[in-house]
Amino acid sequence: MARYTGPVCRLCRREGLKLYLKGDKCFTDKCPVSKRNFPPGQHGQSRKKVTEYGMQLREKQKVKRFYGISESQMAKYFNMADTSQGITGENLLHLLETRLDNAVYRLGFASSRAEARQLVTHGHFTVNGNNTDIPSHHVTEGDIIAVKEKSKSSEKIKDIIENHNGTQVPWVDVDLENLKGNIVAEPTRDDIDIPVEEHLIVELYSK
Repeated sequence: MARYTGPVCRLCRREGLKLYLKGDKCFTDKCPVSKRNFPPGQHGQSRKKVTEYGMQLREKQKVKRFYGISESQMAKYFNMADTSQGITGENLLHLLETRLDNAVYRLGFASSRAEARQLVTHGHFTVNGNNTDIPSHHVTEGDIIAVKEKSKSSEKIKDIIENHNGTQVPWVDVDLENLKGNIVAEPTRDDIDIPVEEHLIVELYSK
């Protein structure tokens, strides 16, 4: 399935909460979710009874949109989570949280996951000194993510660093002076601040 390229604020309104897809705009009064907290479209304000399947589907869509992945990628991650030891739902969130693009976002080197994915794809980062331009690259405890030397002079990178607000989760540690970050631990469920009931996703895929 092709990646969604339409107005991302519609996705937030559809899920009824901020997915933080527009970076700084999400923290201002201009956020459409703050102004119109109902689904888009002419029937958005009509009341509809939500079925069990509808609730499960919404949780899956919410996670997909948070991390910016496609339907096929979501199914792949679920299969990986389901065949791993532990709780399937928590395994799923762990796999998504440890994507390289998400780690770059968590380090504060991008204002949104979409921006982080673009920066990674354009080759601005290395992992353990190796060039890596794959957003889905899996990072683990002990990995070092750094801005490439030639990218440090980029106006985009300079702007991001100038507006850096610190790391957002305890499993990463940032060295802003040297423009690098460390994965200091494996993220636990308590470290993942996404408001999602992952057990509903497991129920949906288990049908």
